Amino acid sequence: MSSDLIMDFRSLAKLISKIENNRSGYEDDLMSLYKENSETVTIGITGPPGAGKSSLTDRIIKEYRNLGKTVGVVAVDPSSPFSGGAILGDRIRMSDHASDPGVFIRSMGSRGSLGGLAPATIDVLNLMKSVGFDVLIVETVGVGQSEIDVMSIADTVLLVLVPGLGDDIQALKAGIMEIADIFVVNKADKDGKEKLLAEINMIINLNKHRFLWVPPVVETIATENQGIGRLMDSISDRNTWLKDNGLNVKKDKIINQFKHKAMDRIGYEIMNMLNSKGIIEDWTQGIIDGRTNPYSAMHELDKNLEIIWKKDNK
Repeated sequence: MSSDLIMDFRSLAKLISKIENNRSGYEDDLMSLYKENSETVTIGITGPPGAGKSSLTDRIIKEYRNLGKTVGVVAVDPSSPFSGGAILGDRIRMSDHASDPGVFIRSMGSRGSLGGLAPATIDVLNLMKSVGFDVLIVETVGVGQSEIDVMSIADTVLLVLVPGLGDDIQALKAGIMEIADIFVVNKADKDGKEKLLAEINMIINLNKHRFLWVPPVVETIATENQGIGRLMDSISDRNTWLKDNGLNVKKDKIINQFKHKAMDRIGYEIMNMLNSKGIIEDWTQGIIDGRTNPYSAMHELDKNLEIIWKKDNK
């Protein structure tokens, strides 16, 4: 049975903007609305640029809508260096769903975060869970740390790869390949598919002893709707597995979310302190004048933070 949304999309969009812009009172709103909705399916879609993630997201939305499910999508885009806003926009890539009352799509700029996920993404997804969406999808930028970050949010991570990656697949092996709950080989009609499949299966076999859930490999051609049925079956199998075995997964996810929030909060407070006291300006001028250097400045910061920490914990 599809959930009844407790908030209209206009109100939801306003509250998301409040979260993104860190406006006063947004945490009170989140506290009053928050609930851990175990029925919500949260899917992370990540992978290199050009892998067809948005086309795949579009197909998955359609499949869930055909089942009568409400779907919320957060697409994390590169930020404009001038405005901080998302460049690609909400509905350029998924315009077919713009007028669907059961689909809410929101782009969020990564805003220079160290990972590919916008700092407010966790809050926004928790909000969307609480208002009653059946399915949530977060699609990442697919660069930097985002493939790792998405683990802290999604129940099921789809790692989308395409044939012809060449040496890029070697770079992915270091850790990013390990986050996949489902490997999706998209654009499976391209040359190099068999080589890519062999490499993925080799990685799975080498790490099989570490898996509680062995990730399936699904071939798709999203633009032609090929393989989407099998992909949906794999997502369903994963959801069933999580219901029986997912307590530790859920615990790890909550811990990771808390770590992200703590790091965001600590970083925000430190930068506020440095800016308000003119410390960054002083250090910058000192480096220009040759009175100090970036490493000495960071050493001084470490000492100051240690003093503050000891003072606050007396």
